Amino acid sequence: MRTYLTCFLLFVGILVQAQVQDSVVLRFNEYLGYVKKYHPIAKQAELTLGIGQANLMKARGGFDPKIEVDYDRKEFKGSDYYDRLNAAFKIPTWYGIELKGTFEQNDGDFLNPAESVPSDGLYSAGVSMSLGQGFWTNDRMATLKQAKLFREQTKVDRDILVNQILYDASLAYFDWLRAFNETAIYQNFLTNADTRFEGIKSRAAAGDIAAIDTVEAKIAWQTRALSLEQAKVKLMKRSLALSNFLWMNDNVPVEIQSNVIPDVDIGGEIDTTLEILGRPLDEFTIENHPKLLSLGYKIDGLRVEKNLKANKLLPKIDLEYNFLTETPELINSLQTQEYKGGLSFSMPLFLRKERGDLKLAKFKLRDAKFDLDNAEIELKNKIVALYRELESFETQNVLIDDIVGNYNTMLNAEERKFSFGESSLFLINSRESKLIDAELKQIEVENKFYATKAKLFNSLAVNPQKL
Repeated sequence: MRTYLTCFLLFVGILVQAQVQDSVVLRFNEYLGYVKKYHPIAKQAELTLGIGQANLMKARGGFDPKIEVDYDRKEFKGSDYYDRLNAAFKIPTWYGIELKGTFEQNDGDFLNPAESVPSDGLYSAGVSMSLGQGFWTNDRMATLKQAKLFREQTKVDRDILVNQILYDASLAYFDWLRAFNETAIYQNFLTNADTRFEGIKSRAAAGDIAAIDTVEAKIAWQTRALSLEQAKVKLMKRSLALSNFLWMNDNVPVEIQSNVIPDVDIGGEIDTTLEILGRPLDEFTIENHPKLLSLGYKIDGLRVEKNLKANKLLPKIDLEYNFLTETPELINSLQTQEYKGGLSFSMPLFLRKERGDLKLAKFKLRDAKFDLDNAEIELKNKIVALYRELESFETQNVLIDDIVGNYNTMLNAEERKFSFGESSLFLINSRESKLIDAELKQIEVENKFYATKAKLFNSLAVNPQKL
C-alpha cells in the first residue's frame, strides 16, 4: 500500500519558510537533490557501474591460475587394473601462452606402457602456446578488452540515465510552478471580482447605478470562481505528477502536501542547479558528449570482436614442450633430452563459417559508425537550435512583461474612469479579461523558457555534481 507522508517531515531542516502563512517552499535545487539521491531510477543508474566492474572481474577470471587433479582407479576380480593420478597447475598468460607444471603417478597390472612412470612419480614443467590462431588475439584477450571498454561505457551511460531522470523531474517541477502561478492569478482576480461585486451592489442599492450592473458583476465573479476551481484541479494533478519523483531513503514514496509550494523566483537558480551556467555556444564542444563517448566505446568493442573474427581465419598451430624429471628439487635435473612435446595443426578447407562471422562483424562495426555519425550531427544541430531558442525567449520575456504592464495600465485607467461615471462595467471586465490572458501568456512563455533550459541540460547530458 502506498505510504503517504508529509513533505514537511521529509524536508525538515532544508526547506525555508515562505511568506505565505503556513506554507513551505520546496526549492528547485533541493528537490533535484532528493531526486538524484533517492529516486529508484537514479539508484538503478548507479548499478550500471557495478555491472561493468563485475563483467571486468569475470573477464579477468580467464587468466586465473588453475589446479587440476585427475584420479582414476580400477580393481576387478582381485586384479589391480590401474591406479592413475594426474595433477597439474596451469597459469594462462597473454598472447595465447600457458605455463604448466604437472605431476603424474601411475601403477597397475594392465597399465598402458606409455603411462609407465617411476614409482615416486614423474614431474614436468613446460609451456604451451598457439603460433597461429590465438596468438595475437584470442577469446580470453578479446573478452578482457571488451570488459574494460564496457566498464568505461557504463560510466557515461550512468550519467545519461541520471541526466534523463533529472530532466523529467525538472519538467514536472516547472509544470507544477506554472499551475501554482495560474492558480494565484485566478485567486487574485477572484478577490478583485468579489470586491467589485460588493461595491456594485452597494452603489445599486443607493441608486447610483442601474441594478442590472449587479448581474454583470456577479457573472464576472462566477467566471473567475470557475476558472479558479479548474486551476486548482490542474495544480492538484501537477502536484501528484511531481510526487512521482519524490522518495525517501528506504524506497518510500512521498506525496506533496497542500501546504508545500514551489519557489516562484527560480529564474536565476536554474542554470546553476543544472550546471549549464557559463556554457556559451562559442565554447561548445561535442567531442566529450556522454552519448558519443558511449557509442565510441561500443565501436571499440566491435572492433575487438572484428579482430578476433579475423584471427579465426588463421590455422590452429598449437605447440607444447615440457621438461621431465624425477627430482624437481634439483634444477640441473631439467635436461633437454628428457622431455615431452607435441605439435598440432588444424584448419578448415573452405573457412565459410569464419569468413561469414568476419563479414557480420564488419557489418556491425559499420552500422555502429553510422549511428555515431548520425548522433553527432543530430546532437550538434539540436544543441545549437536550443541556444538560439533561449536567445529568442530572452526577447519574448521582455515583450510579454511590457504587454502585461500595458494591459494593467489600461485596466487601472478604465477603473478610474468608471469611478467618475465615464465608463462601464462591461469595459472593465473586458480589460480585465485581456490582462488575465496576458498574464497567463506570460506564465506560459516563462514555462517554455525554463523547459528549453531543461532541454539544453538534457541534450548536453550533464550529470550535476553539486546536487
